[in-house]
Amino acid sequence: MTGTATLHDERSDPSAPAGPLTSEELRCFLRRLYTQGHDAWVRDPVAADLMEYTSQKYAGLAIKHGLDPWEAASAAFDVMRTRAAREARDPWAVITHAVRITCIYEERAQSLLCSVHQARRPHIFALPDPERFSDRAFPWADDHPVLAATDDGLARLTVSGPEDATMSARAAVEDAIELFALLGWPFDTARSGVEHVCDALTRAGSRHTAFEALRRDRHARALLDIPSAAWHVLLRTLLGRPEPAYAATTAGRGILLRLLIGETVPLLLCDDDLVEALSLVAPGAGR
Repeated sequence: MTGTATLHDERSDPSAPAGPLTSEELRCFLRRLYTQGHDAWVRDPVAADLMEYTSQKYAGLAIKHGLDPWEAASAAFDVMRTRAAREARDPWAVITHAVRITCIYEERAQSLLCSVHQARRPHIFALPDPERFSDRAFPWADDHPVLAATDDGLARLTVSGPEDATMSARAAVEDAIELFALLGWPFDTARSGVEHVCDALTRAGSRHTAFEALRRDRHARALLDIPSAAWHVLLRTLLGRPEPAYAATTAGRGILLRLLIGETVPLLLCDDDLVEALSLVAPGAGR
C-alpha cells in the first residue's frame, strides 16, 4: 500500500520490516493524535495511510453486509477517536468489534428503511422487513403465522366427527360437496369422496400426510369407483398441492382450507383453473 513506509515511521524500532501498526504502536499513535487536537487527523500523513489500510482491512466485513468498504472505514474512524480505543490493551480488537457491530446495524437499518440509531434498539431490530403491496400475490394477513389457518384446524373437517367439531368446519365440507356437484360430479360420488378425504385428514393430522396416504390408496379409489385421473384431481384440489412452491397460493391451500378461512362457493367458481380441473375429470360427465 502507499502508506507502508509512513506507517513504518511510527514503529519504535526503525529497523523493523514495514507493515501495519501493532496494537501497541496504534495505541501510541492514537494518543499522539488526541494530544494534537482534532486537526491532527487532517494534517498527519500517517492518519491518511492508516485510514486507507483500515478500509482494506475491513473491506471483506463491509461487503459481507452489503456495504461499501469506506463505510466500515468510517465506523473505524469514529471508534479510533474514542477513549476506549486509545486506552485499550488491544485497540485493533476494540475497533474490529465496533466495526462488526456497526455493519450489522447498518445492514439492518437499510432493510428496515430506518436510521442506524433506531435499528440499534432491540424492539426495532426484531421487526420484519417492510414489503410493498405489489410484491405479494396475497394479503399479508393470509400468510402471517398468527392469522393463518393451520392443519390443526383442517384436521377437524369431518362430517360424523366429534361433538366439538365447529359449525364452520361442517359448513366447509357441505360447501365442498356442493362445489363438486355444481361442476358435474355425481352428488353421491362427490359426497363419498369428500367425506373419505376428510376422514383421512382427521386421522393423519396434516394435509401433506393425508395427501400422500390417499394418493397411494388404490383400494379406496376402487371402492369409491372414482377413475385415477379424477381421484388425483380430487385430492389435489381438496387438500392443495403439497409442493412448497405452491404453499402461499390458492392451488397450495386447497378447497377445504379456502372454505375454512372464509371463501365461498361463488368465489371458488370464479377460479378458472379450479373449475376447469374439476369439470374435465368429473366421473361419468361428457366433455
